[in-house]
Order: sequence, then structure tokens, then C-alpha cells
Amino acid sequence: MEKNIVTRKIQEDLKTAVKARDKVRTSALRMLITSLKNAELEEREELTQEQEIAVLGSYARRCRESLSEFERGGRDDLVQQGRAELAVVMSYLPEQLSEEDIRSEALKIIKDTGAAGPGDMGKVMGLLMARLKGKADGASVRKVVSGILERS
Repeated sequence: MEKNIVTRKIQEDLKTAVKARDKVRTSALRMLITSLKNAELEEREELTQEQEIAVLGSYARRCRESLSEFERGGRDDLVQQGRAELAVVMSYLPEQLSEEDIRSEALKIIKDTGAAGPGDMGKVMGLLMARLKGKADGASVRKVVSGILERS
């Protein structure tokens, strides 16, 4: 598998954003490049495309958390900036699954594992997150799985 595909695409897009004087996009892309480089330093080798997607997914989760904090704090200026930054990050991630798609996959795993209640949450989540890696955020998956298992 070719390495650094996502990083190279982001670097190309950064050049375009700088030339277009798009401050929000430029800032977001620089933060993404920094996150990817830091992850590469931690790994002490070039990241695979799967690892790059994982780093971007983690960055998107942090953006969502910051966004909810800004909303609770009434910081409309930062909310707008956060949404724009999150949109930039999401453009580099695989298309996210709908709640119905997540539910469908969760039901398959629950059936395969014989999960019968909330006590089996960890078993189902582990398998489901591995299957949906990069295609759904953990909070959405947890919400769907807990809803299904609580009704069991």
C-alpha cells in the first residue's frame, strides 16, 4: 500500500488555499499536517493510508468536542470557525455511514456474537469499530449499539 497519500493531497491543497488566501482552510490544513507529522514521529516511520485516516478521525473527534464546548460557552465566533475547520477535516475522511447503516452492521455483529444485553457492549463495540474503522465515529456507534442492547 502506498504511503502518505492523504498527506500529499493535504499539502497540495494547502498550496492552493494559501494562494487563494483562504485563511480558515489554510489554518485547518496546517493543523492537519502537523497532526500527521506528529503521528509519524511517534511511529518512527511513514504512516500508511489507514494510519493517516485514523489520525484525521481523531482530529475530527477533537474538533467536534471543541465545537460543543464553544456552543455551550456561547462563543458564536469560534463555533463558525470550528464548523468550517471540521468541514475541511471531514473532506479527507471516507464518507461517514448513516445511523441506519451503523444499525445494520451492529445487528449483524450482535446476531453473530449472541450479545444479549448491555453487559455485552464492549464485545460488540470492539468488533463493530474494527469493521467500521474510519467510516463512523465512536460516539455515533456507541449510541446505536447501546440503544439496541438496552432493548434486548
